[in-house]
Amino acid sequence: MNPQPDKEFVAFRDVWLAYNDELLAANHYAVEAIDLSVRQGEFIAIVGPSGCGKSTFMKLTTGLKMPSRGQILIDGQPVTGPLKISGMAFQAPSLLPWRTTLHNVLLPLEIVEPHRSQFKARRRQYEERARMLLQKVGLAGYEDKFPWQLSGGMQQRASICRALIHEPKMLLLDEPFGALDAFTREELWCILRDLWVEQKFNVILVTHDLRESVFLADTVYVMSKSPGRFVVKRHIDLPHPRDLELTYTREFTDIVHELRGHIGAARQAAAPAPAPSMGTAR
Repeated sequence: MNPQPDKEFVAFRDVWLAYNDELLAANHYAVEAIDLSVRQGEFIAIVGPSGCGKSTFMKLTTGLKMPSRGQILIDGQPVTGPLKISGMAFQAPSLLPWRTTLHNVLLPLEIVEPHRSQFKARRRQYEERARMLLQKVGLAGYEDKFPWQLSGGMQQRASICRALIHEPKMLLLDEPFGALDAFTREELWCILRDLWVEQKFNVILVTHDLRESVFLADTVYVMSKSPGRFVVKRHIDLPHPRDLELTYTREFTDIVHELRGHIGAARQAAAPAPAPSMGTAR
């Protein structure tokens, strides 16, 4: 992939979503007035109070939900259904217990076209790709282990490999490290950082961890209480690649505290009236 930093890759244009016709008739939206423009190769993070619509936003981005109003474009194409150009990883790794690590990673290639129809003919090539990914995340030697033989951190590494095996243009991460201990979480931040720096796929990360968002993302968006909308856009002007030592600096912690203040305000605020412009913080 050859990133074009000035090219728009994700575009939300006045997107609103009500989960059913009854809620739509009552003007009860899960998210509203979402406007977003993400450059190709950009890493963004979405933060906000619980129940603000972060996961709903992810469903819209992947085409699992269609907006009630507005339009979504991914890589220049309108989203009309589930995307094949994206990979996903969640808080629960959801590895199939009867498959080895290698075969769990290979799963998307067995079910997603055009890889599915080529799988038998290209199996050796696909297995080599999976082994290389597993090596990059520190799982060399664990290819033949089953999920129950892996720690939680190892399972999440395998889950990220599975999300990337079909070389997607976009990686969607919904609280992927939330259930892990602090040391494992930081280790996986660095693994994700290295994969992104190397391959420059787009990343959308939903997280409650503000340190995680500042360490990894180019831009952090803060969502309001439900109905969710973006109320702050914060550019993270820290150089890449970032080292964990950065997280102990005043510059880093100031940004984390600033975002915490925005989320505190969002948590306290009443549901906003429609259509104010989104503030941009620097």
